[in-house]
Amino acid sequence: MVDLIMKDILGTPSILVGLFALFGLLLQKKAFADVVSGTLKTVMGFVILGAGANVLTGSLGQFSQMFDHAFELQGVIPNNEAIVALAQESFGTETAMIMLFGMVVNILLARITPLKYIFLTGHHTMFMACMIAVILTTAGFDGAMMVVTGSIILGSLMVLMPAMLQPFTRKITGSDDFAVGHFGSFGYLTAGAVGKLVGKNSKSTEEIKVPKSLGFLRDTSVAVSLTMVLLFFFVALFAGPTFVEAELSGGTNYIVFAFLQGLTFAAGVYIILAGVRMLLAEIVPAFKGIADKVVPNSIPALDCPSVFPFAGNAVIIGFMFSFIAGLISMFLLPLIGLKVIVPGLVPHFFTGAASGVFGNATGGRKGAIYGSLANGFLISFLPALLLPVLGSLGFEGTTFGDADFGVIGLILGNLVNVISSPVALFIITIVVLGIIFGITAVRRKNSFDDTVEKSA
Repeated sequence: MVDLIMKDILGTPSILVGLFALFGLLLQKKAFADVVSGTLKTVMGFVILGAGANVLTGSLGQFSQMFDHAFELQGVIPNNEAIVALAQESFGTETAMIMLFGMVVNILLARITPLKYIFLTGHHTMFMACMIAVILTTAGFDGAMMVVTGSIILGSLMVLMPAMLQPFTRKITGSDDFAVGHFGSFGYLTAGAVGKLVGKNSKSTEEIKVPKSLGFLRDTSVAVSLTMVLLFFFVALFAGPTFVEAELSGGTNYIVFAFLQGLTFAAGVYIILAGVRMLLAEIVPAFKGIADKVVPNSIPALDCPSVFPFAGNAVIIGFMFSFIAGLISMFLLPLIGLKVIVPGLVPHFFTGAASGVFGNATGGRKGAIYGSLANGFLISFLPALLLPVLGSLGFEGTTFGDADFGVIGLILGNLVNVISSPVALFIITIVVLGIIFGITAVRRKNSFDDTVEKSA
């Protein structure tokens, strides 16, 4: 029953978001037909998003195999799903308990603090719960103390991360209808800050001028298709026809296979954007019931693809330059004595693309380029630094891939090494989080007062 609730219901993003939509519509006392329609469309939007992600991930998997064979890469490949699957055998119960009570803490904090964010990216909640469980257990925590400490840390992160990003998210969307709830937040924050620093007077990626003869490139789907087809062609040529046709394509000509995989990638992006549009059209009005009745003025914090439709060109630019940073990092990491991190195509696409959107919002084209480069370096160096903190899991050939796991893992891992007493660590955790919430509340109030004065 615990596995059913934690993995199959709360751990499934489409069902989790659908439940929130259902409760929101019921709290608004909508007609039965509207409740059914709104709930199903919300779930359907997330299912479509997930289907697009699966299509895209499958295409990236083929690209990754060709790339690894062509250039004979060896090292640790960051992949959240893989490292969590390995950890579940030893830390499954702890992960489930921290995840469940962490979500309760999230709702309580959104209710009683100025940070009104409800984190709805269920799979990332599970990933972070797993990492926290691994680190606390390794440090000697067990029983109620571990669950309480882990839940408070997780629930706090679920409101702090969206709050930290919201000034940039608001700049992207032009409203506070939703926030970004994804544990790549430090990468997006860095991208936004870098964009602000380097992108003065830089035009948006969406204002790129295209000659009339190349007018078809104004269509994002066509531009993505051509970009990825060329990339697949390049890697397929280096991998060679023998490998591609024998191992990947099932005998299909390797050039034809590369062409189809490039189009498959573009189709995945198109499906993701369609799913996001449907999801946002339903979840925002449905969430009003929760915002009005349970957590006044609450804001849904959604997965990072929720910002993709706002800057389609920045999505591809962000992916490309984040991946380039990952390639450069492969040569830099051994020079400072760290394990080689092989660029994972999935984290570089999703967090790189979102970083491109955040960088573009603050610094146009330069912001998208340099912001996504910064994200690429972060998700290469942080996983390498995190490996020793994960104990035996650090030797499994994979690790957590997104920026927040590296930052939080390093902070928490070093804290538990310095402070041996679980009770002392619990007290310090509460004090530190209290200070952070206090500072955030003051800044939020000052920001609100400034906005009121300007409008007056």
